[in-house]
Amino acid sequence: MAIDDKKAFSERLKLALSRLPKSVKTAAELAHNFNLKHPNEPVTPQAATKWLNGTAVPTKDKIDTLAQWLHTDPHWLNYGSPSQRPRRSTGGKKASSPQIGPLSDKETRLLLKVRLLSEHQADLVCDLVNQLAMDREIWAEPAEK
Repeated sequence: MAIDDKKAFSERLKLALSRLPKSVKTAAELAHNFNLKHPNEPVTPQAATKWLNGTAVPTKDKIDTLAQWLHTDPHWLNYGSPSQRPRRSTGGKKASSPQIGPLSDKETRLLLKVRLLSEHQADLVCDLVNQLAMDREIWAEPAEK
């Protein structure tokens, strides 16, 4: 696994941990809480440190336990959303963007209001919308097995 993939896993893990009702701030806390939920061999605080620092990624069984504990999708935790993965080369052609239908009245009113905001305020609105979209993707119920 590439270093960038390990770093990306680390960021997703930290994001999921930050959403827990009871915060987990140290590798020792991560290892302890993980070991309470994992049915197989326990992990050490050193292993948890590697997960948090982006120098190692857990095995599939550990990813599954983490995802269950953190109420997220194991695929997202391990690989991220499809939009975060590198796209295939299109042979020099520009990749087409997804097509959307016509805007609803509500969407049009929202966009008109966003255009009235200062650049900073519009950036805040965009950040909020991105966060809400990411939350929906992260916390979506995993598919039934």
